[in-house]
Amino acid sequence: MPTPSKDPRPFKRAILKLSGEALREPGSTDNISPEIVQRIASEIKEAIDTGLQLGIVVGGGNFWRGASASARGMDRATADYVGMLATVMNALAIEGALSHIGVKCTVMSAIEMKNVAEPFIRRKAEHQLDKGTVIIFAAGTGSPFFSTDTTAALRASEMGADVILKATQVDGVYCSDPRKNPDAKRFDTVTFQHCLENRLNVMDATAFSLCMDNDIPIVIFDLGPNGNLSHALRSQPIGTLVHGE
Repeated sequence: MPTPSKDPRPFKRAILKLSGEALREPGSTDNISPEIVQRIASEIKEAIDTGLQLGIVVGGGNFWRGASASARGMDRATADYVGMLATVMNALAIEGALSHIGVKCTVMSAIEMKNVAEPFIRRKAEHQLDKGTVIIFAAGTGSPFFSTDTTAALRASEMGADVILKATQVDGVYCSDPRKNPDAKRFDTVTFQHCLENRLNVMDATAFSLCMDNDIPIVIFDLGPNGNLSHALRSQPIGTLVHGE
């Protein structure tokens, strides 16, 4: 396995990327599972109590997927704006669960909606992180045609984060698709360059380029098992670390 030249663990400031689907019980018709959100909030609190500074970017796929709606004939920009609003609903659910257990947090939206969220202002967000407030970044980048993976990479760059923690449904990066190849091997660590050369899907191209250009390591891990999120947030080895040379 490749050996990282710069392992961010233990890290002080992280961006956690959650998919919208992570908030939904598999097979359920409910868009958000309060139990899952509460479990995520509890594991976040464990890490915050150790002094971690945390920003969260959440997707909206449990409500809406702009690319899918566009493929069915909807104007892409409009479809993406609908998706951005879906992320705000998820962000508010996470904020409510964190607040309920005493975690200081706030939602900052890239689209102004002053009755439910603060506007995203970079300097203010940095100041809040320094004070220990969890920032939940909502509404994507505020512009269509960009994924929430790209939002995570952008906010990590703006906030000077040490790492992006990408919670997924797989336990890391493999040399090939483990669903098609039972002999696929999982990497403990892998370089950006190796991912590019072997077309390993880590993030979309825009997000991946941002991380690579700004030397922001990415940890890919499985959110499913209880305790995994807490391990990732507390800098414990888990999943796959994607890093620079």
